[in-house]
Amino acid sequence: MSVEIIKAGTRKELALFAEFPNVLYKGNPYYVPTIASEDVKIFDRNHNAAFEFCDADFFLAYKDGKLVGRIAAIINPRANKAWGTRNARFGWFDFIDDREVSAALVKAVTDWGAERGMEHLEGPLGFTDFDAEGMLVDGFDELGTSITFYNHPYYMEHLEALGFVKNTDWVERRITLPDAVPEKISRISAIVSQKYGMKAVQYSRREIKKLDIGHKLFNLINNTYNVLYGYSALSDRQVDQYVDLYLSMLDLNLVTFINDSEGNIIAFGVMIPSMSRALQKCDGKMFPFGWYHLAKALYLKKTDTVDMLLISVRKDYQSKGVPAMIISDLLPRV
Repeated sequence: MSVEIIKAGTRKELALFAEFPNVLYKGNPYYVPTIASEDVKIFDRNHNAAFEFCDADFFLAYKDGKLVGRIAAIINPRANKAWGTRNARFGWFDFIDDREVSAALVKAVTDWGAERGMEHLEGPLGFTDFDAEGMLVDGFDELGTSITFYNHPYYMEHLEALGFVKNTDWVERRITLPDAVPEKISRISAIVSQKYGMKAVQYSRREIKKLDIGHKLFNLINNTYNVLYGYSALSDRQVDQYVDLYLSMLDLNLVTFINDSEGNIIAFGVMIPSMSRALQKCDGKMFPFGWYHLAKALYLKKTDTVDMLLISVRKDYQSKGVPAMIISDLLPRV
């Protein structure tokens, strides 16, 4: 029986779109489920600020009456302008091991992009770099993180069969932290601090709000991440959205800012307790007890693993040893 592709437009269909990978990977010890109800907000035009400048549609694949795949079709005009491209993006791409299914999903996005004047297709990408992106090509027997996709090895084989080639590598590493800051890093940190008059600063939640630190943080990201593959600057509304979403939940003990001699933020580092095991216990649902597992991981239980979520150094301070200051300040607090 042929594959049927439908556009997910209703709330129920978008919920099926969000939940599909949690069903596909159920019981997989390396897959980290997403909270489907939160993912639906990403696909909601009235909620996600990226829809101010992006166009997107979401497709579901059915075969023999059963849901067997999903894919998002996205155009980010800001990224296309910044990089001089006419690219459509595909993202949130999951499917059973059936080449008819993957081919039908990719064709849906290819046709969708061509109808809108796009010339190439790239992915997996989200609306912006603050969505999960990329495709796992190695490390299939490693526990995923809360901010990256997990996928079966056959995904890569399907895309290669469809003519896709790899454009870039994103590397994720797991390291064992030493008991103390290594002497070399500590020494570089001290030299850099003294030479440029910089210091590591921790802000309270009250200070972050009063000094508008959140917007300064994301403005720094916009000015430093714009050389990264496919990056597009966050809009003011997106920044507002991320400030509201993230800064209220961060453990500020795992956040450091580096200020110059005049008190300007020139770098920062953000770590979070690993949420992977907690999300596995949630099994994709916030209720009835998913919220408890997440809160416990964030606030109640000392974790043996942290994720380096974000790090940024202002361009005129790059290659000057600033990361040594970030590591020296954060490592003793982990």
